[in-house]
Amino acid sequence: MFSRGRRSDISGHGNTNVAELELRPGGMVVQKRDSDVNQNSTSKSTIKVNVKYGSSYHQIQISSHASFGELKKMLTEPTGLHVQDQKLIFKKKERNSKSYLDVARVKDGSKLVLLVDFESRERRILETLKIAKREKTSKSLAEIKVEVDKLAEKVATLEAAASEGGAIVELDIETLTENLMRTLITLDEIFGEGELKLQRREQVRRVQKHIETLDMLMAKAKSVSLKNEVNMARESKVHSGDHVRGRRGNSAAERNHKKQQPLKHFDSVVMTTKWETFD
Repeated sequence: MFSRGRRSDISGHGNTNVAELELRPGGMVVQKRDSDVNQNSTSKSTIKVNVKYGSSYHQIQISSHASFGELKKMLTEPTGLHVQDQKLIFKKKERNSKSYLDVARVKDGSKLVLLVDFESRERRILETLKIAKREKTSKSLAEIKVEVDKLAEKVATLEAAASEGGAIVELDIETLTENLMRTLITLDEIFGEGELKLQRREQVRRVQKHIETLDMLMAKAKSVSLKNEVNMARESKVHSGDHVRGRRGNSAAERNHKKQQPLKHFDSVVMTTKWETFD
């Protein structure tokens, strides 16, 4: 199948590069795989570095092509330091997290020093607190929105009853107004930035609008109540006048009746100037 010269090349005679070729089943000649070479290259790419943190030493096995940031992540568990709080020193120079170990000539057995980056820790803590505050504000605004929605439904019910001429209880209006005022006070104690500030402003506007509606309903309810009181007073006055006129009519009738009655006859009394004398 192959020429004599080609066969000699494959069998290792007459060719110095025969170790790089191999014969596959089917007669295909390909480059020879060397598992030993791959294993050696893999072992060379993995290094062990010694990291000093305080009085402790940590031996980390890592790829030589890894970045200092990846090394920091591996140091998080044994040291308890957050990645952003770490500062790696190699050859008396702080190394950036994005730079690579092999570029910085970190080799197997190299020694590094790990320090606490206090400035970075302070920034991280402040940012964490800021995020927590935003989340709390967002949650509070969401709860207030739900409460305002419930109160808005009650205000709409009263407004509909008033437009249809129904009776409105002033106590219901006062209770709703007090609840809305308490919500407004809660909103005054909330501070937000950006989108949260806009959400807070929207809820304040809604609450104020509902309070104004309740004020108008209260004025209308008081007007109706005052009108009813005036009407009742008039009716009471009319009834009182009729009663007085009735009493006056009865008194006149009684006087006429007395005039028409005949005088009573009493026994006659005889007056005399004769005095009876006694011995």
